[in-house]
Amino acid sequence: MKKSTLAILGIAVAVVAIVLNASLFTVHQTEQALVLQFGSPKRVETEPGLKFKVPFIQNVVRYDSRVLDLDPPGQQVPLRDQKRIIVDTYARYEIVDPLKFYQTVRGELGLRDRFGSILNSAVRDQLGEADLTDLLAESRGRVMEEITDAVRRRADEFGIKVVDVRIGRTDLPQETSQSVFNRMRSSRIAQAAQLRAEGEELKAKIQAEADRDRTVILAEARKTGEILRGQGDGDRNRILGESYGANPEFFAFYRSMDAYRQALGNGGTTMVLSPDSDFFRYFDQAPSNGQIPQLSSAGQQDGGAGASAQ
Repeated sequence: MKKSTLAILGIAVAVVAIVLNASLFTVHQTEQALVLQFGSPKRVETEPGLKFKVPFIQNVVRYDSRVLDLDPPGQQVPLRDQKRIIVDTYARYEIVDPLKFYQTVRGELGLRDRFGSILNSAVRDQLGEADLTDLLAESRGRVMEEITDAVRRRADEFGIKVVDVRIGRTDLPQETSQSVFNRMRSSRIAQAAQLRAEGEELKAKIQAEADRDRTVILAEARKTGEILRGQGDGDRNRILGESYGANPEFFAFYRSMDAYRQALGNGGTTMVLSPDSDFFRYFDQAPSNGQIPQLSSAGQQDGGAGASAQ
């Protein structure tokens, strides 16, 4: 009797435990739950803690309450200038109405298909009114705001709140990339040619100014040199004139030595002159008392008809 009672008691405890386990569920801080009865929504649990449900009749669908990512596949979009680009867009959203979210898309996979199409459509509509430069300049922020506003207007239908929309990657198709590259290359070549032309013009201008300054400097130098040379010649002639007046014989001797230096100074001069030429008047005469010799003609050499000096 006791064994059967214990068995019944054990079975009852097990049944109670199973019923309690099927009746209790926990909602975490990062979750929100939707209680369904035979697939029909009954209530929404958004506060964390231990919750109750009817066992075996009701079930729980859990949704993340944190910010989630929606990253639909990239698409090729035509721009206003008829260029085509490949755009990869993503959105960040929160589930704010689990009941409406369940009724419209059931889960995140359904949202990815339906709301992802809405996101791509908004991107096509806004980029269709923009140029490629709008996506590379400061106006990119304005384009993204317009896309975000268009997506947010449809977010309430799905029970979500769109936090942000961004273009993650923008690529050009191969044919467009080659066209843009060729145009950029042509632009850079033209710019380089312009810079070279400006450089050549500046070079010619600098050279012309330098040549002009050089001509002016050389002219001034020649002018100064001629003036100094004239002054030097004048002083030289004055000094020679004074020397001639003071000692004519010394002046004559000095002039002869200068003539010898000019005629015979290079060491390779050959002259054929008569021995009694006045040019050699000082060659055969040596002073006996340290005075300049008083001679009027060169010494005679017997039997000589000429003289050679090197």
